[in-house]
Amino acid sequence: MPSFEIRLVPALSDNYAPLLHFPETGETVLVDAPDPVPIAAALDEAGWKLTHILVTHHHPDHVQGIPALKTRFRPLVIGPAREAVKIGTLDRSVRDGEVLSIGGTPVHVIATPGHTLGHVAYHLPEPDLMFVGDTLFALGCGRLFEGTPEQMWASLARLRTLASDDTAIYCGHEYTLSNAHFACAIDPDNHALTIRAREVAEARQAGLATVPSRMGLEKATNPFLRCDVADFVDGLDLDDRSPAAVFAHVRQAKDRFR
Repeated sequence: MPSFEIRLVPALSDNYAPLLHFPETGETVLVDAPDPVPIAAALDEAGWKLTHILVTHHHPDHVQGIPALKTRFRPLVIGPAREAVKIGTLDRSVRDGEVLSIGGTPVHVIATPGHTLGHVAYHLPEPDLMFVGDTLFALGCGRLFEGTPEQMWASLARLRTLASDDTAIYCGHEYTLSNAHFACAIDPDNHALTIRAREVAEARQAGLATVPSRMGLEKATNPFLRCDVADFVDGLDLDDRSPAAVFAHVRQAKDRFR
């Protein structure tokens, strides 16, 4: 497995921009570009040259930093073909199932429609990382701005299947504390969730990031990944509904939650 270093750069009010560096090749990958200033500062501090930007979707808080970073570092900008026109700064468009090679390691492109129709995630089986943008959050998932509940459930179920329990999940925002409040309300008998919610509250009080998480932990505690798990579904009195219908119910409940 190639050696690597990773830094999580906070940006804007609650975004995260992961930087992945491969010392053996000198390549450095940024996933999404919310704000060029802290990203460039992190690169300068580490002494890394930005060589690639992987884009998950077209929303401004994920792409607005690309022009400034392209001007300074000249990275190769890679993103979803279905959103190439909306993004406007891509050097290479990719589709579901394509495999890139960066830093001597394969990077698998996974279509995850739901939050947006062209959203993609990037999976590195070695070193066991998954960059999921706004599809999957720690203890949550993205809003359905463009896609359907059926699409989003299929995307989440696919990520759950492709990742090992140990896969580090890097999402695009620090939403975990508010997600934990909702998760505990809709899944109150989940002991693992109760423990995790307490740990999340302590981490945020200390000013610590809750990203990355691990897929095994998400499977055990994230209600949006538990829509086909019998004890969770039974607790909602929805045992006669399909997993996609259960997901739609949970997503609507989260949208209304205060």
